[in-house]
Amino acid sequence: LLPFQARRIAFNLGLSGMAFKEMTKFVTALYTAYVKSDSSLFEINPVLKTSDDKIMAVDAKVTIDDNSLYRHKDYVDLRDLREENPIEVEAGALGLNYVDLDGNVGCMVNGAGLAMATMDLIKQAGGEPGNFLDVGGTADAARVEAAFSIILKDSAVKAILINIFGGIVRCDRVAQGVIDAYRNMGTINVPIIVRLQGTNADIAKELIDKSGLDVMSATEFQEAADKVQAVLS
Repeated sequence: LLPFQARRIAFNLGLSGMAFKEMTKFVTALYTAYVKSDSSLFEINPVLKTSDDKIMAVDAKVTIDDNSLYRHKDYVDLRDLREENPIEVEAGALGLNYVDLDGNVGCMVNGAGLAMATMDLIKQAGGEPGNFLDVGGTADAARVEAAFSIILKDSAVKAILINIFGGIVRCDRVAQGVIDAYRNMGTINVPIIVRLQGTNADIAKELIDKSGLDVMSATEFQEAADKVQAVLS
């Protein structure tokens, strides 16, 4: 943030005199704190101008980027897990990027972009995404089993859609991970649709189809959507 930009903010707020100077300092300090704390959000609402032209932050919401916490050990000590979603806390401890949502279809994907597209797919199929869950580049049996256990903690989930692009990770390895995880967990009482595209996708589909498990494979996005729609209807 350059000095003239801070002054422009104060000017656009219609301030003058001491209030103008105080707002310029306030905005500059706010930006400095945002950058130095590695935050993804600094929301000050409301901001108050006192009768003697002081600028005060009356309330604030700050979101720290989790990926930066290794640089801010003191912030970790302030974390209150009681204020957080317990399933999200457990998922984080397992190394899973999980966000709990209100829908009825559990999602297991690799990559945030694919996750967003998958949630759109679920909505188009008449469902609502029950979570955002990114398993990352490693999708072996242990990781898939951990993801299953997290998704199934949500009693509202009526189906699970696994949508993986095998770029870094091979699709056949993911498929074997799904099969092994399913067998390790025993019976899973919700339908599972698996769409795998990328390296060794044809082998992966064959593994799923011949596994003898209650798991449906799909190749195309629309095919996966149709199967989600079918199990929800």
